[in-house]
Amino acid sequence: MDQLRALRVFVRVIDEGSFAAAARALDLAPAVVTRLVAELEEHLGARLINRTTRRLALTDIGEAYLERARRILVEVDEAEALATTATTEPRGHLRVLVPPAIAVHQLAKHLPKFHKLYPQVSVELSSPGGIETVDEAFDLTILHTRHPLDGEFVARRLARTEVILCASPEYLNKRGRPHHPNDLRDHDSLLPPVSELQRGIVFQRGVWGDDEPGGESLTLMPKRPVLATAHMDTNYAAALHGLGVAGLPSFLIEDALMEHALERVLPEWRLFSFTIWAAMPTRKYVPARTRAFLDFLVEVFGGEDRDPWLAAAGCETNPGVCGDSVSAG
Repeated sequence: MDQLRALRVFVRVIDEGSFAAAARALDLAPAVVTRLVAELEEHLGARLINRTTRRLALTDIGEAYLERARRILVEVDEAEALATTATTEPRGHLRVLVPPAIAVHQLAKHLPKFHKLYPQVSVELSSPGGIETVDEAFDLTILHTRHPLDGEFVARRLARTEVILCASPEYLNKRGRPHHPNDLRDHDSLLPPVSELQRGIVFQRGVWGDDEPGGESLTLMPKRPVLATAHMDTNYAAALHGLGVAGLPSFLIEDALMEHALERVLPEWRLFSFTIWAAMPTRKYVPARTRAFLDFLVEVFGGEDRDPWLAAAGCETNPGVCGDSVSAG
């Protein structure tokens, strides 16, 4: 039995939540995954996982073994990284945890360039949903926050993304272009569920952060939206098809703004922004492939406390920059 391979498979089964999901992630036959875990249990003389038709549950021994197994795999990976730090060409398998919207609208279009630069590196993206903290099971975690990161990991800022209001030109030609947040009361809106907006939507003009001089501020209590969903891509698609005014992050709508499929609404007013980070567990030795991908992301997105997507689309938050560029029909 290849004990190290069995160890990796066992940890992956727990991380993925099932033998079938682990098999897909590892590109192995389900029977091979099941056999390797069974062989590991036989070798140890102890059951690690209780199997039912609906879910997997670690035994008490399995819980303790999993913790030590993770430590062993980290040590093995660090030893491998130490041995390959002198390698000029990064290689190997890179596991990245990333929110679905960033994976779809940003990483996917930049991966061909990364692959061309580093053809020996294979990238595995995991996008289960919202990400709140760094996951040590992955080489790199990409996440966005409104507050500074806190924890024992190494993080680099990729960019700032501003959440802005936008709508299709067809919708705005039909319903008119708002000139003040109060004008939104006469428009159809696409928003997260109303329960998430109990304190209202805060608009600011002439101010960015709490430490800067105050400007005009207004809190608008939204009426019931025509579409309420926390799924950003659904709001994005609905806005493209003219359903109403949506609040979306700039990284998601960059292409639509540049192609004039969406138009920024109230460009002189700010809502709020997120900082996008790329973070990795604090380790003594970091594989060359991880460093290469991290450096690549910083280069692509700029690594600064600014919004590169609004800049590229010519829609940065300034009076008269965009929104008046398309005449009302």
